[in-house]
Amino acid sequence: MIKPIVSSIISNLKNSIGWKTKRKIVVFSVDDYGNVRLNSAEARANLDAAGMKIYSRFDALDTLETTQDLEQLFAVLSSVKDKNGRHAVFTPFALPCNIDFEKMESEHYEKFHFETVPNTYKKLAVQQPIAYTGTWDLWKEGIAKGFLKPQFHGREHLNLTIFNDKLKKKDAQLLTALKNKSYTSISDDDYPSMSAMAELDFRDVKENEALKPILIEGLQLFEEVYGYPSTYFTPPVFNIHHSLFQTLKENGIQFLDLALLRNEHQGLNVFKKSFNYSGKKTKEGLTIMVRNVVFEPTEDRGVDWVLFAMKQIETAFRWNKPAIISSHRVNFCGHIEEQNREKGLDALKSLLHQIVKKWPDVEFMSADELATYLKNK
Repeated sequence: MIKPIVSSIISNLKNSIGWKTKRKIVVFSVDDYGNVRLNSAEARANLDAAGMKIYSRFDALDTLETTQDLEQLFAVLSSVKDKNGRHAVFTPFALPCNIDFEKMESEHYEKFHFETVPNTYKKLAVQQPIAYTGTWDLWKEGIAKGFLKPQFHGREHLNLTIFNDKLKKKDAQLLTALKNKSYTSISDDDYPSMSAMAELDFRDVKENEALKPILIEGLQLFEEVYGYPSTYFTPPVFNIHHSLFQTLKENGIQFLDLALLRNEHQGLNVFKKSFNYSGKKTKEGLTIMVRNVVFEPTEDRGVDWVLFAMKQIETAFRWNKPAIISSHRVNFCGHIEEQNREKGLDALKSLLHQIVKKWPDVEFMSADELATYLKNK
């Protein structure tokens, strides 16, 4: 349960400083698209049988978006129009690459290999045709019609240091996941400053040098996969060291999505706190953006997520701030449980209709479109 007083204080704090506009703008920033976390219900059953823990709903339900996931999402987004006649739009913070499970298997799991998202979809269309036939074509259609405006979320959604360390040790947990074409339920208890899912986590700050070429390649592959260069970056799990900012800047990133209250790892388990707001500049010239609304409708926290989001949007507009709504793909996934997708999309549809009813002058934008507008106004 989120305490109302604490929630109100945080919501007002998020909106008290930074860029302002009297336009009522709503953005949906939704993480994890393009990423293979869990392959299928059969894979989850195999992981369960092997005793692999479900640490969160992501381990239980988060799959690469299917044709039905996207079709139903587009139907909900198109069910409303803003003052300009524009339907709602998602900014999927997306990965261009995934683990190449087949190649790793053919080499007996000796070395990490990755592939691009279109290749992942090509394989899955053969392996799981009911779920994945035509999905990548639908992705491209969604971009062309303005339902989706993906931005960069890393090359792949995993920490290579942890991955390679476990691979070298022939870690049973990792190998079980890989043999089920998944990367989930991976323990990172032995890595105190790192998450198994966080591409840019590290132990010693010197390790960031090796992360620079991964970011550069990831941005190049993002443009190849999605058809245009990304200008906006959300680090996986929100973690990044400032030594990487210049690399981002030099490779086309203008906007960096960070937490309001940031706890940056300095190396060797030393952390430094900082406060962020939308419009804050780094010394490298990146513009920081901060999400100010949370909407996680399939997360069971005793919250009416539509009401909770509406109150946060109201606070943002009261402070003359755009509403940047933070969410995750898992809320709209139905490959494992259709009821999960139904619950998430029903809540999304309710939220959208309440927004346009309460604020008839609302405007829907993608995250990069908003950031560019605020930067230039």
